[in-house]
Amino acid sequence: MVGDDRYTVISADCHGGGALLDYRPYLPSHLHEQFDAWADSYDMIYPDLLGDLGTRNWDSDRRLADMEADGVVAEVIYPNTVPPFYPRSSLTFQPPAVDAADVARRWAGLQAHNRWLADFCSLTPGRRAGIAQILLHDIDAAVAEVRWAKANGLTGGVLLPGVPPNCGLPELYDGAYYEPLWQVCEELSMPVNHHGGSASPTMTDAVESPIIFLLEITWFSHRALTHLMVSGALERHPNMQLVFTEQGTAWIPEELARLDYFFDRMRTAVGSQEHVWGEPVMSKLSLSPSEYFARQCNVGSSFIRPAEVPLRHKVGLDKIMWGSDYPHKEASTPYTLETLRAEFAGVPHDEVAMMLGGNAARVYGFDLEALRPIAQRIGPLVSDVDVPLLPGDVPMEAEKCPALVGFGAK
Repeated sequence: MVGDDRYTVISADCHGGGALLDYRPYLPSHLHEQFDAWADSYDMIYPDLLGDLGTRNWDSDRRLADMEADGVVAEVIYPNTVPPFYPRSSLTFQPPAVDAADVARRWAGLQAHNRWLADFCSLTPGRRAGIAQILLHDIDAAVAEVRWAKANGLTGGVLLPGVPPNCGLPELYDGAYYEPLWQVCEELSMPVNHHGGSASPTMTDAVESPIIFLLEITWFSHRALTHLMVSGALERHPNMQLVFTEQGTAWIPEELARLDYFFDRMRTAVGSQEHVWGEPVMSKLSLSPSEYFARQCNVGSSFIRPAEVPLRHKVGLDKIMWGSDYPHKEASTPYTLETLRAEFAGVPHDEVAMMLGGNAARVYGFDLEALRPIAQRIGPLVSDVDVPLLPGDVPMEAEKCPALVGFGAK
């Protein structure tokens, strides 16, 4: 939305969470002693969750000041910190639980995070859409948590955990197992968010493993799209909104074309192997993959790369939601204006307004009229965003953000 020559910027991809000890009051009292022992022995492996850097996740005043300095009026908050009893940040796939008691403790830890996040979002009404976390080991418990999240103001919806191969959970295409989850998300208009990273197999200690993780991370995340189509989840729940975040956008037109081709073969190529395998499933689906995507899928396009912007109409102009990825290393912060110049200079203003805020407001329920006075005060000027960014216009450190690669001063 453009108002008084300024854009209303909503970041559809930010991260946050409580400091380790902040979660204690949100746990059941019978777990306090176990939590104290766990927290006392936990060795924080994430440098950006320590010291001054870490406070960006949980210091509400600092976070708001950082956002406003960057011209961002509202944010969608994915997890970032370590919930109680978790080996590592919950956004990535975890080592297997030791036993049922360990699973129960982790579940209590995620619920503590959700309750902390609801309180955190309430500090800035209408400006934070927190995303609730669930586990998939107990669908009834997950459904109950989605209902709690809706009732307690977590308007960001639910984070769909990844289901890497051989993780012990049913594949996401298992319609019978996951049906209650899709049903409640549609019923309550809770977006289903799938963030890059959680669907990948866990890394090993080999030095090559992080490289393979990096190169394959988006591919594993994309699989959820096919699984939910094939399972019939999108067919049965046409009002359920699915969001793919921090996975890029350039893959979408080609992937939809590939899926359309195979779905058509499975429907019409009688006598082919595709038809033999596919007909029992295709007979239950009324749309093509590109039609399902157009109806109910969205993209959290964190720091969309300049080369991807010309593809916006093929992806779907109403699908793209810009994100800063604050407070991650690759975030656009504090070079968000320069990032927007690199991405959107010369793009029609109404289109930029949709990608910067209008689409996120629709998906996550932000009130653009309520946000307008804030945008009039801090939002980036339309005229400033229209100034093309040239190589050398930002320091080399800015190239930590993928959207600014090639623009750093040599």
